[in-house]
Amino acid sequence: MIDIRNYAVVTAAYWGFTLTDGALRMLVLLHFHTLGYSPLELAFLFMLYEFFGVVTNLLGGWIGSRFGLRITLYAGLALQVVALWMLSQLDPAWSKLSSVAFVVAAQGLSGIAKDLTKMSSKSAIKLVVPDDAHSTLFKWVALLTGSKNALKGAGFFLGGFLLAALGFEQSLWVMAGALAAVLLACVAFLRTDLGKAKTKVKFTQILSKTRAINLLSAARFFLFGARDVWFVVGVPIFLYEALGWSFTEVGGFLAVWVIGYGVVQAAAPTVVKRSADGRSAETKAAQLGAFLLTAIPIAIVAALEAGLEPAVAVVGGLALFGVVFAYNSSVHSYLILTYTDTDKVALNVGFYYMANAGGRLAGSLLSGLSYQLWGLTGCLLTASALLAMAGLITIALSAEQRGLASGEVSDPG
Repeated sequence: MIDIRNYAVVTAAYWGFTLTDGALRMLVLLHFHTLGYSPLELAFLFMLYEFFGVVTNLLGGWIGSRFGLRITLYAGLALQVVALWMLSQLDPAWSKLSSVAFVVAAQGLSGIAKDLTKMSSKSAIKLVVPDDAHSTLFKWVALLTGSKNALKGAGFFLGGFLLAALGFEQSLWVMAGALAAVLLACVAFLRTDLGKAKTKVKFTQILSKTRAINLLSAARFFLFGARDVWFVVGVPIFLYEALGWSFTEVGGFLAVWVIGYGVVQAAAPTVVKRSADGRSAETKAAQLGAFLLTAIPIAIVAALEAGLEPAVAVVGGLALFGVVFAYNSSVHSYLILTYTDTDKVALNVGFYYMANAGGRLAGSLLSGLSYQLWGLTGCLLTASALLAMAGLITIALSAEQRGLASGEVSDPG
């Protein structure tokens, strides 16, 4: 039987967090760009945010299995409130070095918060849906992931709007207060034993994975690294600097992009061919999506080189990229749950999203570096190379799935 109450509580908490996370990214990016920070310096502002995502997912999965997902979810929400308050204390009179160090530290705290919340929410779905309900699991994963990304898009717009309307400090106070209310509501309604493993989980198990989970995690690393190569610094600064868009227009475009991305993610189960084992056709779908994505950034660069209006080439090309990426991301989010055992869900999901965070970290740094050295073209071609790697890894994952289907023994989990 599906546990509607806990699904609703976890989803609502994730929604609330996602709004502040999207808004915070846009606030930091646009505010510090106007202060004269270079693309590479802007990328470094997010360095600890992404780095601690790697550490948090690895350790958070073990903590969630050992003590329950309720603890990790509450910790994620509470830490984000602290990170928002901390950023509001930034003093304009500080030197650039002091400001960067302070913001990087606060962003690191926010990165811990983000991935504790994300790991807890994604793991919880596996626990509220029956083990053999593959179609239901895909639908609910897609709904959570799609709605989260739609709200993250709304958060981008909210960040640009709040920065223009209230300024940096007041915007942070508003978001901190709203998220504190979400945390209190979550404490009041969430079941206490959600996600706690039935047997004691050893710390050494955090790196003990099946080959399928390792391959899927590696593909996720390159997939999300490719997205963030253009998404973190390249496109927002290109729109603001090269095309002359306002804060609200930049935030609005990214909002529409991510909202549309979320809608496609939620609809993915109606498009993807389903298989009886819940894996075979879905794994092939992830492989196809990765190779389709590889071609799109190259096509955008070709359009720019051919003299097409930059706004048309970039906006149109990234809209197409968003559709295919959303489809592929939704399939990936489902596959990690169907490849894992229920009693190890927090461990395996934490490991998987550690790879996701590692990809975001690499993509964030490459975004600033690529844009500073080669502009938007460099960001797009770097993204294409990373996507090709994701596609090659999913070929190996398909072979592994065929072995599992034929009864061959995979690595012990």
